Amino acid sequence: MDLFTRSWTALRRAVAELLDEDFAQPSGCAGWLVRDLACHLVIDAQDVLITLVTPAETEPTRDAVTYWEVSATPPTGDDPLDALIVRLAAAYEEPRLLKFHLDDVGSAAGRAARLADPDLRVGTRGEVLTAGDYLSAYVLEWTLHHLDLVAHLPGAAEPPAEGLARSRDMLEKIAGTAFPASFSDKDALLVGTGRRAPADAQEAELGELAARLPLVLG
Repeated sequence: MDLFTRSWTALRRAVAELLDEDFAQPSGCAGWLVRDLACHLVIDAQDVLITLVTPAETEPTRDAVTYWEVSATPPTGDDPLDALIVRLAAAYEEPRLLKFHLDDVGSAAGRAARLADPDLRVGTRGEVLTAGDYLSAYVLEWTLHHLDLVAHLPGAAEPPAEGLARSRDMLEKIAGTAFPASFSDKDALLVGTGRRAPADAQEAELGELAARLPLVLG
């Protein structure tokens, strides 16, 4: 849960430090500009708040790893919800308004996470998790989206090293195998989720795993 806080704080700080012109740059999410991704983070923060106040009585059905649904089809940006995010982001008109909203809702989500009992059972997406597992799953969400945020912004702060390491560990558990030791944590996440194609040498090192990539998480 501490890692959730560190990863989320770093991501929000990275958005807060963006220049206005950065919001019009492409992000690492197909079909989304940086402003669209920032708007998505507002929705993510709302989801965290909603989930943490949705207690469940039954036994957990998922944990931090099995929370994720895995597909082999990368998003195109044409999904109706993805398209809605683009329209919402455009409605802000000025980057400072989007920054303000993310800081406002995002700070509340961060406080709720710090106050949450890790053993509390919560419901989301028709499943039950402990709050601790739910927040741990979001370390992967924050880390991947932090990489998306800075994908075309040289010099922007990258995700915390511990968040990258934990996210790689979760992705390897999802994959059921480890990525080659020569892959940095960042490379494993970008290549593993289809955000970047492997170099020829990397593809050779991946071996049979290459045929199972990308792991598209949702």
